[in-house]
Amino acid sequence: MNLSQIIFLAFALSIDAAAVSFSQGLIICKNKRRNAFLLAFFTGFFQFLMPILGFIFASLIYDYVKNFCSLIAFLIFLILGLKFVYDALMKQDKLNAEVCCLSFKCLLMFALATSIDALAAGVNFRFLDTPLFFASLIIGITTFLISLFCFWSGHLFKKFPSKYLEILSGLILIALAIKIYI
Repeated sequence: MNLSQIIFLAFALSIDAAAVSFSQGLIICKNKRRNAFLLAFFTGFFQFLMPILGFIFASLIYDYVKNFCSLIAFLIFLILGLKFVYDALMKQDKLNAEVCCLSFKCLLMFALATSIDALAAGVNFRFLDTPLFFASLIIGITTFLISLFCFWSGHLFKKFPSKYLEILSGLILIALAIKIYI
């Protein structure tokens, strides 16, 4: 693969992380800088790491994972999206209800779910004689930057009532799950 193909691949692989970051930017009210950085770091790092793992374990993992990548990501996004919608609809009308931060567990789930496709890209890197570290670094940095941008873009929509933002956030994750499944 040449540089332009790697850059296009990096943008394509970062779309899931962008959607997650945007949805989190909609609902996180406190510690915005910290949460934006952590979310971008985790998604970027996993997008960097997964192609390397895919490359290393291509012959062992690919046969097992290729049939379930979409299903795993679908289930994670669907469960998270449904949880967001459920929490928004079931909580009492609290004017000061705010999401303060993302838990480590949530960050790992988002990072894993958004980087499963990168695992398959790493397998392809092995077969296409692509420079692994360079390609993975471009993918990770691209995802980091796009995640930061999308988090802050989502944050610009803060003037809407938080209940509706949480529902929108959940619906974005559910739509992402459906896109992955299809």
